[in-house]
Amino acid sequence: GTAVTAMSEPRTIHDFSGFPDELFAVSYPAPGAPDLAADIVERLAPLTPVIADTTWGLDHGTWSVLLRMFPAADIPVVQLSVDARATTADRIAIGAALAPLRREGVLILASGNVVHNLGLLQWHEPDAALDWNTEFEQAARSIMTTAPATIGQLSEHPHFRLAAPTPEHLQPIEYIAGVAAAAGTTAEVLVEGPMMGSLSMTSYLVR
Repeated sequence: GTAVTAMSEPRTIHDFSGFPDELFAVSYPAPGAPDLAADIVERLAPLTPVIADTTWGLDHGTWSVLLRMFPAADIPVVQLSVDARATTADRIAIGAALAPLRREGVLILASGNVVHNLGLLQWHEPDAALDWNTEFEQAARSIMTTAPATIGQLSEHPHFRLAAPTPEHLQPIEYIAGVAAAAGTTAEVLVEGPMMGSLSMTSYLVR
């Protein structure tokens, strides 16, 4: 199922290990938006089991990005969990259901990595990209910029297991594919980001 943060003051969660102490000291005290959370629950209820959660908060998938975009933490934030048990079609449908919120001034942000293989990371090669990284990245780009609704085809790519040894960093792009599909448009590359051999920070924008 899906959980939506519904508290007025979400806490900052450091759900990672093995990184510098400075990251664990980060606080991102953005306010919540309980009314928006309730709206999201209502929109998603026909599609998936969904709950309004008041125990979690903003984890690094949210605050690590927003910290750069809105460093003052002065915007209301609602975090939606990634449903790992859902199918790609389910996640696309959820993204499509959320798409109309954009007309109400809501920014829909999905954070993750098209390529995320820490086991093969080349720490001292910040601009490097292994061949399979480049090939998978190009496949993702082709889909997102021409036919986002077919994003599920990435699972058939020969380098899928290398690019996404665990799926949680790739799955968020499926929600954005749903947003694009619902809007009858495609995504454009906002930032190109293959790096450290086996990582990609490439970002997409849906207008």
